[in-house]
Amino acid sequence: MPVAIWCILVAAILPVLSVLPAKLDKDFNNANPRDSDYWREGFRARAQAAMANGYEAFPFFAVAVFVALSQGGAPYWLDQLAILFVLLRLIYVFCYWTDRATPRSMAWTASFLTIIALFTSSLWS
Repeated sequence: MPVAIWCILVAAILPVLSVLPAKLDKDFNNANPRDSDYWREGFRARAQAAMANGYEAFPFFAVAVFVALSQGGAPYWLDQLAILFVLLRLIYVFCYWTDRATPRSMAWTASFLTIIALFTSSLWS
């Protein structure tokens, strides 16, 4: 199975992992996990925003991988781009957690361009 397919699985799990540290806090109430007051500010709000953005980015990434595989993109480049996407998303989450807006935006932009490269890879590879 191509590495790019495994990257889809990792990208699907990453949003859950993005919010996990905030849920490990002793104040987290699993009986009311969507309590808006809990997620209102600080690290918790940033972790939840990182999770939401991960869910937003995932479908486009998954479709781009499947399009690239089905349209004859070079397997080497598909795997490299998929790995790059996952690494950029990890950087994105870290930047969100640590409140670094500019590097976060740069990681988001680079990961978006990686999706475009995957989607169009059959045209250039």
